[in-house]
Amino acid sequence: MTSKSLPVNVATAYENYPANLRNKLLDLRKIILDTAASIPDVGPIEETLKWGQPSFLTTKSKSGTTIRIDKTGDDQGQYALYVHCQTTLLDQFRELYPTEFTYSGNRAILFNEQDIIAKQALQHCISLALTYHLNKK
Repeated sequence: MTSKSLPVNVATAYENYPANLRNKLLDLRKIILDTAASIPDVGPIEETLKWGQPSFLTTKSKSGTTIRIDKTGDDQGQYALYVHCQTTLLDQFRELYPTEFTYSGNRAILFNEQDIIAKQALQHCISLALTYHLNKK
């Protein structure tokens, strides 16, 4: 399915998405993993399920907050990248990228299946999440 081996339960979660949405989530997964690999302080990413959603943790370095990806509840071809709601990340994202993304409260960047993602901006947002605890110090 992907270049990095997935835990069975995570692979199964991806397989349960409709094909078009699965491909979008796997593209998002690749952006997260590639971004993490480009930041030396982040270290290896642990992929797991949290609340049934594919999740990315900086378990070894503890440099960042958990990132989760999933379809949105309305199942209308919309999906999201979630961060912990008690961080200030969404405020930062909105300030840095007010028009590049659609946001949901203090927890998610929303995407529609047909969206062309602002990849550089998204990579920056992901890097801020992956280094959230480093940047607080």
